[in-house]
Amino acid sequence: MASIAAVYRGQGSIRKAIAALLFVMSLLSGFGDGAIGASAGERADSGRGETLGRVSVTVGGPAQAGSPVMAGEGPPSTPLLHHPPSVIGSSTASRGWRASARHDGGAHPTARLQLVSAPTPRTQPIRLLILGDSLSAGFGLPHADGFESQLQAALKAKGWNVSIIDGAVSGDTSAGGRARLDWVLGDGADAAIVELGANDGLRGVDPKDTEANLAAILDALAARGIPVLLTGMYAPPNLGPDYGQAFRAVYDRLSQRPGVLFDPFFLDGVAANRDLNQPDGMHPNPEGVKRIVARLLPLVEKLLAEAKPA
Repeated sequence: MASIAAVYRGQGSIRKAIAALLFVMSLLSGFGDGAIGASAGERADSGRGETLGRVSVTVGGPAQAGSPVMAGEGPPSTPLLHHPPSVIGSSTASRGWRASARHDGGAHPTARLQLVSAPTPRTQPIRLLILGDSLSAGFGLPHADGFESQLQAALKAKGWNVSIIDGAVSGDTSAGGRARLDWVLGDGADAAIVELGANDGLRGVDPKDTEANLAAILDALAARGIPVLLTGMYAPPNLGPDYGQAFRAVYDRLSQRPGVLFDPFFLDGVAANRDLNQPDGMHPNPEGVKRIVARLLPLVEKLLAEAKPA
């Protein structure tokens, strides 16, 4: 009877160990698409660039080929349940679960659950907001020929990983950009290009109002710690020299603000050149946009170097 009781107690310990493993497996079942009993491994999901894992279970006997064994976790016969995180950058990305059951030299196996570090998440793209009007919105051009697309392509060719936030609206004024800023920053940004004022000049808006709007935009971006490249503009000559000088002085003053990179004239080298503009004589054609992008690229790279991705 005593020997039977001993055997029963031994089986009870084994059942507890197995129950512990089953409990661990139930915890892990929601973490990914792995299959119990499959050999360990990882596959790349090309659609999302994530790493997904499979669950591998070995109970007793020598480890199967490809079975994962942690360094320092015992001999190759050590059974192990392993499941890496399935979503890079999510709340589960910073941790992975490993559970192992091993024979510790005593009469019965033991089970344990261990929290281990997962691979470092991949670098996220720099989110670049372009807050502007028709000049940066690509008015009259196919999407691929517009300023935003050409700038992104040029940055990619230089090795920058950038995601453009489209905040450019044709016909917009500095007041419109100011009104839209909170909305376009809804998901955040790491850097910003502010290209506004051309329509203020065309409409003869009081330069004091233009300055107040642009200053408010720069203040809001600074408060969020977002570095800025401000591009300047000239007023049409038909509004007279006094208006033109007052308009130009707005950008000169704003360019002195700490932390603001400044380009004096967005259309520099393109304005009034028939070969670089559309028939309306105001909006650049694809080649004109290409010239603008090439000229601004060093400043944009300097801007991105100051960005701090989340």
